[in-house]
Amino acid sequence: MRASLPVTLLFSVMLAACASTKDAPVGKPLPQNGPLKVHPGLLGQPVPAELTAPPAPDSPSAPDAPAAGPSSQNEAPIKLDQTGLRTQRSVYFDLDSATVKDDYLPALLAHAQYLAAHPKSRIRIEGNADERGPANYNNQLGKKRAANVRQAIIAQGAAARQVSIRTLGASQPKLKGHDEESWAENRRSDVVYEKDV
Repeated sequence: MRASLPVTLLFSVMLAACASTKDAPVGKPLPQNGPLKVHPGLLGQPVPAELTAPPAPDSPSAPDAPAAGPSSQNEAPIKLDQTGLRTQRSVYFDLDSATVKDDYLPALLAHAQYLAAHPKSRIRIEGNADERGPANYNNQLGKKRAANVRQAIIAQGAAARQVSIRTLGASQPKLKGHDEESWAENRRSDVVYEKDV
């Protein structure tokens, strides 16, 4: 019985030390660096409650309030307005799949609405695959992924003449590693604005 007392004491000291660190609290989204912020739901990740709950009326992230710049400790949640959604330019796929997941439809709708409102704008969908598989298979899979994203954008209001496709196969990986994280990042189609009017 007495042998467990030092273990309990050590455990409580470790918990106190962990609680006193100045890192971001568990469960809070960490600030994202870089110009492009991807909503976790679009990546198939769980969406924190802070991003799904409506903002309080006096909150700086409320729709009527002016957007405040990021603070040194926390950044404002990612806004899901049409402009914010249009910055989501990558659609990710499962292994050996060209099916567009429902999580990406809001972003594709934002692109389609922008194209419908700007008939002179043109985009190109570039389909990619990970390094596994023969080159011909990866090229065909990239083409099918790009075609499915194109079809989703056209179905939501863009004109067919505004959207072209191109397959890159495995030739332009976003991550060059040979692991699951890299492969998942490379199974994608990217929306590229050729002419933005």
